[in-house]
Amino acid sequence: MQVATSIYIREDLKDQLKSLKQHPKESYNDVIERLVTLAVDEEPLSEDAIRGLEEALEEIRHGQLIPESKIMKKYGVK
Repeated sequence: MQVATSIYIREDLKDQLKSLKQHPKESYNDVIERLVTLAVDEEPLSEDAIRGLEEALEEIRHGQLIPESKIMKKYGVK
């Protein structure tokens, strides 16, 4: 059984939701449901992924960065 409720949202947020409609008759409920589905990641990061992110953050903190130009040159991107 579906239950309806009213919520207060700012006019600018309503405009943003309207701009996200995939077709003019799509309901705000469907837009919000799509956004919530995109925002929730059902699969948590693996221990390896977390460890890799932590290592990358340490490298950033220590200024161990590779300039974009070197990466582009290495992979042949112009």
